[in-house]
This record gives sequence, structure tokens and C-alpha cells, in this order.
Amino acid sequence: MSTTQSDRLRGLLEPLVAAKGLDLEDIEMSKAGKRRMLRVIVDSDEGVELDTCAELSREISDQLDESDVMGEDEYVLEVSSPGADRPLTEHRHYVRALGRLVKFQLTAEDDKGAGELVARILDVDDEGMDLEVPGVKGRKATARRIAFTDIAKARVEIEFNRKDKKEEEA
Repeated sequence: MSTTQSDRLRGLLEPLVAAKGLDLEDIEMSKAGKRRMLRVIVDSDEGVELDTCAELSREISDQLDESDVMGEDEYVLEVSSPGADRPLTEHRHYVRALGRLVKFQLTAEDDKGAGELVARILDVDDEGMDLEVPGVKGRKATARRIAFTDIAKARVEIEFNRKDKKEEEA
């Protein structure tokens, strides 16, 4: 997708997405056989409900039909929330991951060196975050602070046995 088309799509779609109280995370264009696939990824602090995606899909479809941004060729529109394995790239992604276990790839700029770190996000501010690094082999968890500048990549780890916050408070 050309930068011009991407910018036009973003300009057209952002107001529709924002009107639903959502963030426009990404716009992806790919080939699906002879057709093109336009994937619009949206999210919010509370997550995204299926009904909201369906409503937004109809509104986006109507808006695209009224404009020439997609041209004359056929395309398939998909509106969805990001998957559980999406990379954390924005400040808001880290805030939404509070309490979650995250796998970090650290840069060499980190005072403990480059490498991999798996830790739970406890707090996020403008410069970085406070983490709880799980203990290994019966050891206690340790606290650690990392700056956003020390993160090369980050992704939420799926936890199948994670307790819900409501269970922990009970």
C-alpha cells in the first residue's frame, strides 16, 4: 500500500474509529488471490466487543464506497481487534498490559545488558515501567525498572493459569 493511500485511508477512518471511542492501531493491505484484503485493527483500554467491530465495519464500508480511496478493484474488509500476540509498541499498549506477564527483548543500552526478560508490568509512567520479575526455583520475585529506550521488542505472554484480578481481591 502506498504512503499516499495509507494516509488517505487513515484520514478517512480515524474519525469513524474515534467516534466509537476506539484507537486506530493499524491499517494493513494484502493480496488474497485476485482480491485485496483491507484489515483495520482497532483497540481501546476496555478491549473491543464483536458488536462494535460489526457496526464499525458497516460504517467503514459505507465510507469507502462513497470515496475513491480503494479504487475500482474488489477488496475484502476486515475490522478486528489486535491479537493477543501483537507487539507492544505504544505507551498505551503498555498501560493496557498492566498486571500482565510480558517478554521483553532489551537493547544493549540497558544497564544490565541486552537480552531477554520476562516480567509482570506493575506500573507505567512516561519514561518507563516498574516490573516484577518472577523468582526461579522457589526464589522470591524481584522488582526492576526499565526505560522505554531500553526495549527493542515486547509482547504479552499468554498465561493459561493466570488468576483474574477479581479472584485475587476476594
